[in-house]
Amino acid sequence: MKLNSEILNQFGNKVRKLRKEKGISQEELAHKADLHRTYIGMIERAEKNITLINIEKIANALEITLEQLFENEKK
Repeated sequence: MKLNSEILNQFGNKVRKLRKEKGISQEELAHKADLHRTYIGMIERAEKNITLINIEKIANALEITLEQLFENEKK
């Protein structure tokens, strides 16, 4: 399995989109989620295979539900 699989790319893009919509930096998101800033960057660039616990932390930090985090974009 290639590290930069499609699901990692989709998830990273979604996190970046939602973070920018909220007008917050990677550093601020990391602080709110109790994660390191470089880890957020690695998620957004699809360089990390994130755990379920950290997915929940990011959703909480973005003040959204897990369902919203995984919603597909309308084409």
